[in-house]
Amino acid sequence: QLQLVESGGGLVQPGGSLRLSCSASGFTFDYFTIGWFRQSPGKEREGVSCISRYGDETVYADSVKGRFTISRDNAKSMVYLQMNTLKPEDTAVYYCAADFTLIPQAMCVTRSVDGMDSWGKGTLVTVSS
Repeated sequence: QLQLVESGGGLVQPGGSLRLSCSASGFTFDYFTIGWFRQSPGKEREGVSCISRYGDETVYADSVKGRFTISRDNAKSMVYLQMNTLKPEDTAVYYCAADFTLIPQAMCVTRSVDGMDSWGKGTLVTVSS
């Protein structure tokens, strides 16, 4: 019953910006920690940024600090990832995930994909000139 749908991916030139959106349904959204993850061909899925239930705590991977910003609007059951100064190495499929138990610091480093309560199907971000 927990459903997440990502949108906003696409092709962008290096140095450009994109905003990803994650729309949630089927559960009480503000009870869940939300995270953005990404996966490139031949690489493990990695945590990009995670946010607490009411947005007071956020976590970012070192590779995106200062460039990406995560936010949420619980009234709309939406989570966003603003991505600025994009680099070719940011190219990946981006997924949003929700979990009832994990705090952001734990969620963003977990290797347990199946342990998450819900995953979206992903949106592709391609950074290329």
